[in-house]
Amino acid sequence: MVQVSAFVAPEEQHVPVLMSFLLSKVRRALADREWDGLRQSHAKVLGAVPTEGVTVTELARRVGMTKQGCGQFVAQLDRAGLVSVTAPDGDRRTRIVRRTEAGHRVARQITQAYLALEQEWAQWVGPRRYATFRRVLEQLADGDWDEEPSSDRSPDLPPSRPPGTPRGAGAPRHG
Repeated sequence: MVQVSAFVAPEEQHVPVLMSFLLSKVRRALADREWDGLRQSHAKVLGAVPTEGVTVTELARRVGMTKQGCGQFVAQLDRAGLVSVTAPDGDRRTRIVRRTEAGHRVARQITQAYLALEQEWAQWVGPRRYATFRRVLEQLADGDWDEEPSSDRSPDLPPSRPPGTPRGAGAPRHG
């Protein structure tokens, strides 16, 4: 298993670097599963398609892609039989994307795999620490960076060690 501490100097272990190592672990953990040829980026797009359907433009906005890039992913998902694309009332400028039954099945399998991985992480670091990590991650992911930051600075855990501080020299660990 690749460990960030083996390859990245402590002063360069910034959050984006740590996140990229974590996402690499996610990809490796799910690589041995059959996803009908999907990559993780396809799963992100497939997971953002609501039951009632969505336009390609809105889907692109939801997943943070360009309309053109998202359209390419939708075309691949369509060819794989995981989504259907229709033009409402013959309007060829607007395309509505809906999951097929196969798309729902694959989305459920992906969700189950992600949940199993999260359970492993919770066992690894402890349920309280993992729950806190997940709440903070949700808050950061949902944040509108044009708004003022949250005033909720709950002191439930001490601050993590600053970048460049050797492991064990920062805040005490709580499980």
